[in-house]
Amino acid sequence: MINKQLRRIQINDISKVFNTDTSNNSILLRLLSLFTGKELQKPFKALTNISLDAYDGENIGIIGKNGSGKSTLLRLIANIYPHNGKIITNGKLFYTNGFGLGFRQRLTMRENIYLVGLIMGLSKSEINEIFDEIVSFSELNEFLDTKVYKFSSGMINRLRFSVTIHCLEYKKPEIILLDEVFGGGGDISFQDKALEKIKEFIESNATVILVSHDMNIIRKYCDRVIFIHDGQIISDGDPEKTIDAYLTLIKKPKTPITI
Repeated sequence: MINKQLRRIQINDISKVFNTDTSNNSILLRLLSLFTGKELQKPFKALTNISLDAYDGENIGIIGKNGSGKSTLLRLIANIYPHNGKIITNGKLFYTNGFGLGFRQRLTMRENIYLVGLIMGLSKSEINEIFDEIVSFSELNEFLDTKVYKFSSGMINRLRFSVTIHCLEYKKPEIILLDEVFGGGGDISFQDKALEKIKEFIESNATVILVSHDMNIIRKYCDRVIFIHDGQIISDGDPEKTIDAYLTLIKKPKTPITI
């Protein structure tokens, strides 16, 4: 249930510009920069004047084409990138990008579970409490003392998902930022199990912001959808209307979008 009396995220007029520095690409480019006196940088405006609020218990989907600024927005909220403007978060925050925490290839599965758990802010004793659950959920019990470089990509995805989701479950954050986390859990049966696990968090009392290209997931779990295009919010509100605006833009890129 959404609690409009408790604002978990407040964003006022933020923008983000990246400088694409090509001056180190080759000796020729560096010499050209030296003789012309021009810096070979091209600023890229990822987000422009973004403002929004998110409330306790609210499930928000963020949609848009690749490069539109969706992931950048989540990273700004998570305080990964510096920015101008104002972002205030109220509560313990957890951010993950596709359950993509890297493993050390020369460490065993057991050692990597502890390594990633520590990176995610758990103590060794806390990891001990959920260790068996992580292993059981991954369905990789027999590989516990095998070095990860011997794992297939599907096995690595299983392990990544299991470690991340159980650490998230243990930490019980009030704000959860999920960036393209669906579809990365290995084979079909495991993906179904992973989807059910994620569903528990989306349907919890936490404030969840979910970036996904899967409109079925957005429709199913989000009570509000934000459509970002070229770094700006095009629509923010009703899921069906916002998704329709996005799909219209994909089909007819040059057609103005009105809500």
